[in-house]
Formats: sequence, structure tokens, C-alpha cells
Amino acid sequence: MEANRRKFLRIGGTCALGLGTSKVWGVFAEDFEKPAENSKALGVGRWGMAIDMKKCWEKGKSGCRECILACHTSHNVPDIGNRKEEIKWIWTEKYENAFPGRLSGLEPPDLREKPFLVLCNHCENAPCARVCPTRATFKRPDGITMIDYHRCIGCRYCMAACPYGARSFNFKEPREHIKSELNHAFPTRESGVVENCNFCEERLSAGKAPLCVEACKEQNCEAIIFGDLEDPESEIRKLLAAHFSITRKPELGTKPGVYYIIQGRGHA
Repeated sequence: MEANRRKFLRIGGTCALGLGTSKVWGVFAEDFEKPAENSKALGVGRWGMAIDMKKCWEKGKSGCRECILACHTSHNVPDIGNRKEEIKWIWTEKYENAFPGRLSGLEPPDLREKPFLVLCNHCENAPCARVCPTRATFKRPDGITMIDYHRCIGCRYCMAACPYGARSFNFKEPREHIKSELNHAFPTRESGVVENCNFCEERLSAGKAPLCVEACKEQNCEAIIFGDLEDPESEIRKLLAAHFSITRKPELGTKPGVYYIIQGRGHA
């Protein structure tokens, strides 16, 4: 039944591209595009993240991986064991991969080898949401880019559109590759769907910070700051106002919601 449903949605979604996707799917998407109503929910104008890389690097050459472990464990991210089919919500890349085109050749040599945390940028102008034929990928008013796993038909248009490689496709049955204890509070996925970081929206709706932020604090690192980008008095806005920061591929006009602070002696 599930396979037949996906086949039907795939055909219908492709047809919708020629009919005007927003009109065909807008009615069904409306309820999904709103944050959950909860008295404990953290409400903002637009969620954003700032990563102070110099604090990450203080943990050693390879950096701290507690934030990655916490995220993947809680969200039942499968460990496929194959780089070509790996599923990742948050991971590390070298500078040249995270920020292509920014190498001048004169930067400190060790900067090129250091790990940079990367994840979905929850772009203001998200290309993944624009190309999705079924509106399975959509933007919430608070800036979070979401995926409705039940409506994803596995066309992978969003993966092709994302310039950051932030989306993963389940080629295999993900439930068979979950190495940690299953978190029954978060939905597992099926093969044939795309997934990515959701800024821990399930925790935000309960008044809690994202897991990567908490894991970072538990390591006495506090390299990841999360908050409202539209509030000048928020911690993240004050941090960005006090330090020079960069975003990934700003020339594309996607307006990423994840900022990187890179400074300090030997790393400026």
C-alpha cells in the first residue's frame, strides 16, 4: 500500500509541476506550515544559529563531536556505513568544501584542515522548498525548513536544488541501520524519502533548545548559539553584532540562517 501511494503521489506531483504547484498543493500544505500551538513553545520572528568555530577548535584538531552524536541519536539517523548513501543532519567539512571560492592561498595553513560544523542552513529563500512538487518541503513562518516524510515522493528535486548538500536520501530501509537505542518520541523514516536537520523543532515546541546547543553546553564549550535573528536584543544578534561572521555561499542569495564566527590569533 505504501509503495502504491508513493507511486501515485510521484505521478501526481510531477503533473502538478505543469499545473502550478502552489495552487494544487497549497490547501494541503497550509496546516503543516505553521509551528505547533503550545503554551511552552519558543516563539520568534526567525530562528537562526551562530557557530563560534574557535571554541569548537579548542577541543582539539578533530573538534568535539558530541553535538553530532546527540543530534543523530535523538533523531534516529541511520548509520549506513557507506559514504555514498550516508544520512547526515549535522557533520563536518574542511574549509574549502564548506566555503568554496573563499580560499585566497594566503590564509593560515591549519585553517584549511580544521573541521567546520555544517547542517541545513534553513535559508530564507530556500531553493529546496521552491522545487518540491508535493510541498513536502516547506518553510514555516519562523524560518525553519521542514519535510513532511509522508508526502515526500523521493523525486530528489530538493537535493539537486540545495547548494549546501544538506539533504540525504534513504536508499535503504533506515530502520535497519539505526545503531543507537531507538528514540520512540521521534518518527523513524522509510526508504525513498529525503531528510535533513529540522533545528529540533520538536524541542522548540516544548520550550527547549536544540540538542546540538545543549550538548555543546554540557561540554563547557558553548560554541553554538541559537536564537531569534529578528530580535536585536537576542543573544545571537548581540553576538553577531560584536564579531565578524560569514555564511556559506552568500552570493547565491539564499540568505542562510546559520552564521560562522572565525577569528582569533592564527585563524583570522
